[in-house]
Formats: sequence, C-alpha cells, structure tokens
Amino acid sequence: MNSKTRSAIPKPPHPLQRQQKLPWQTPKSSAEDTEAPARVEALLHSESYRQADEDVDFLSRDESRGLRLQLDYSKPEWLLQQHGIHHTIVVFGGTRIAEPAAARRQVEALRKALLASPENPELKQQLAVARRIQAKSHYYDIARDFGRLVGDSGNGPEDCRLVVMTGGGPGIMEAANRGAYDTGAKTVGLNISLPHEQYPNPYISPELCMRFHYFALRKMHFLLRARALVAFPGGLGTLDELFETLTLIQTRKIAPLPVILVGTEYWQKAFNFDFLVEEGVVDVEDRELFWFAESAQEIWENILCWHEDNGTPLFG
Repeated sequence: MNSKTRSAIPKPPHPLQRQQKLPWQTPKSSAEDTEAPARVEALLHSESYRQADEDVDFLSRDESRGLRLQLDYSKPEWLLQQHGIHHTIVVFGGTRIAEPAAARRQVEALRKALLASPENPELKQQLAVARRIQAKSHYYDIARDFGRLVGDSGNGPEDCRLVVMTGGGPGIMEAANRGAYDTGAKTVGLNISLPHEQYPNPYISPELCMRFHYFALRKMHFLLRARALVAFPGGLGTLDELFETLTLIQTRKIAPLPVILVGTEYWQKAFNFDFLVEEGVVDVEDRELFWFAESAQEIWENILCWHEDNGTPLFG
C-alpha cells in the first residue's frame, strides 16, 4: 500500500470515547424546562428503568423462576468447568456431629450445669443427647481422614480430576472439606439459601464455595460429576440425599456408582433394608446398591475397587 492510499484512510476511532457528545448524553436542561431535571432523575430511579439483569426485585418474582433455575445451574457449572473439576466424591452426614474435642466440651458444660440444677429434665435430656453426639464424634475424624485421602489422590493436591464435594455445612461435611484442605487440595461446598442464615464451613476453597436458591439444582450438581456417595450418620438431609441417589440408581436414571454407608450399627438402626425386601416393596438385587464401611481407608479402597471392576478407573 502506497503512502497516498494510507493517508486517505481515517484514523480508527476510540472504542469508547467521542470528541462530541451525542444528543442523548446530556439531559434536558432546566433552562429549557425548569421541571425537566427532576423528572429525568425520577425516571432514572424508577423500577421500570432498572436493567432486567440488575433488577433483584424482578428476578425474585414468581414470573422469573425459570431464569433463576437457569442461573442456579449455569453459574456453578461454569465455575466447576473453569477450575477443571472433572469428578467428585460426594460426602454427606450430620451437621450436629462435632469434632471430638468440641463434643467433649459440650458434654462437660452440660454436666456442670446439671450438677447445679440436678432436677432439671431439660438439662438431663440435653446431656443425654450430647453424650450420644460425643459417641459419634469419631466419625468426624474418619470423614477428615477420608478427605485427606481424596485430596492426596491422583497427581496430588493440584490434580482437580477428583475432588471432595459436600453440602458446605458444619459437622461431617466440614470434616470432609477439612481433610482435603489439610492436603492443599481444592474442595467444593454447595450451600443453600435458607430462611435462617447458613454459614459455609471455613475449609471450602473460596473459589468453589457456591450457594443455591433451589434444592433441585443443588441436588443435580451433587450427582452430575459424582463418582461415589459416602454417607455418614446423619438426619433428614442425609437421608434425603441417600434415598434420592439410591432411587436414581435403582431406576437407572443415572449410571450406577458406589454408595457407601459409614457406620454399620447406625445405619442398620436408621433403616431396615431387609425389612423392605421381606415386605416385597424393593427387590433383593437392590440390596447391592450400597454397602457398609467403618474406616477412611476402607471407604477409599472400596471406591477404587468398585470402579476398577466397573471398568471406570478414577484416574485412567
């Protein structure tokens, strides 16, 4: 290209700035209409003028539920992809199962309170429950040890092909996240918006601590990448996730995966699967959808063996 041709080409304009403002960049002045500036200001702050994606009130309406469902799926999916999370081991268990030291302190505090008020029936009940929690507090250590095993798996802490994923709360979920955190590995917590504020446990990777509006989308993300479900003793939330996963596997709505119940004695009391088989409401083969384990090493080895037998090694 010769210099004459180049000189005829205008210089590229600035991508954002102009030398002269466009007419709509300046509001109508009070010199033209004394009431105009106030009217413009009112328009700028009106509900209808809010941009839809910035209008929290609009996004919270029933009519916007479809958008919220899509966002509840899309943001976590984008984050998980951005951080290279391929597979997860989902860990559930009671939020009330504290680490042993905390459980001991609670028992001691209630014991002292009862000594000062020995006939108080409420304190007696609270102490009995605290002692039951203390008896289960060793599961916190097991969950933490298991989190360490997952965190150290593969090529080490920087390997995000397999990570621990929990519901992000305290108790057993905290322990599993904490074990992975101990190794320096990334670990995921899927929290949920509740009427009473829920704090995430402090051992979740900040970039992978997510909060959902809908339980349904949260449940979906628990299973989309799951390569095992490990259920420790817990209450309604734990039972909910456990039975939903078993139902999805039973109906083959999802591909089978290992479901391991930690604590044989607890789970055999919590629900009697043999009774369901005897009553004819589930098939005998469904008894093989899950099994029991007692230690972190046993859980981990079981998962590895299951996937090897299934032809789906975790680190192929």
